[in-house]
Amino acid sequence: MGGGVMIKSDGNSIDPAQRLSDAPKCTAKAKCPRQRCRCPAKGGWTVYRLHGAGGGAPSCSQYPNYRHGLRTNELAAIRLVASLLGKSMPRVLDE
Repeated sequence: MGGGVMIKSDGNSIDPAQRLSDAPKCTAKAKCPRQRCRCPAKGGWTVYRLHGAGGGAPSCSQYPNYRHGLRTNELAAIRLVASLLGKSMPRVLDE
């Protein structure tokens, strides 16, 4: 029975270094040298994971940083409509 060495194959014939250089690059720029980041961008994003790809917590009452609903987008829209209605209504008391 053969005692040969098994070679691991990932099924990809392209060199890993070549795949890295062909990957889409991060579009973030550094402040001082004004050069773009050379890291590969995260899949489905235009930036590297350290520059904000996939970040941000959902805004909902199920999450720990949700304090109250005073500043939600829905309540802000209601306040805007109320403000516009208040400005557009004629002054009944002045008549």
